[in-house]
Amino acid sequence: MEYNKQFFEKVFSNKRMERYFRLYPDDESRAILHYKCNLELAEAFYTSLSVFEVTLRNALCRELETMTGREDWYATFPTTPGLTRLNHYITQANKQITGRHETITPSKIIAELTLGFWVSLLNSEYERLLWKDLRRAFPFMPKKDRQRKNISAPLNTFRTFRNRVFHNESICWNIDRVKEIHQEMITVLGWMNKDVPVWLEQVDRFHDVAANIKKNMNWA
Repeated sequence: MEYNKQFFEKVFSNKRMERYFRLYPDDESRAILHYKCNLELAEAFYTSLSVFEVTLRNALCRELETMTGREDWYATFPTTPGLTRLNHYITQANKQITGRHETITPSKIIAELTLGFWVSLLNSEYERLLWKDLRRAFPFMPKKDRQRKNISAPLNTFRTFRNRVFHNESICWNIDRVKEIHQEMITVLGWMNKDVPVWLEQVDRFHDVAANIKKNMNWA
């Protein structure tokens, strides 16, 4: 089987592949290698993204339970002025669980909520209602920097980047910027739990993969 331009355009679509082949109009094999590197980089980022998402969810969930005094803290949204817009995330989670014919429980609702939901809790529109309590989810953040905007900005960057990775979109163009995002994520993880970044090093292959890609692509 010859894995050429026609093969990749047929399997992955012209639209997805055009950026690679346009960059290397006279070197089909290099375009294919670049796409392969993109997949490898996305795979290498999966570990830190997954650990980050679970850590963020659990850290915020603990503070929401403490704030409301109840396990189903989300049940307060419909009757809390200023938080009613968040209820559509809960409604969607309920639909997903019901569609699988499963019993709805607080733990299942919480597990079903998207990263977009958790990130949105730190947006400016909820600062007055939530930030005073949710800031406790970041106990190791330097006090001089402990402002909502300094958490919200990187979280929204991670959310956008996570969606690109999980939807097989291109991320392997400015690899130095990707390395910056990875380091920012490790930093925010440390704000929540100082021991998680140390543990993550045991399973995170990102730096090795990124270095190998730079070598294979002959990027300085």
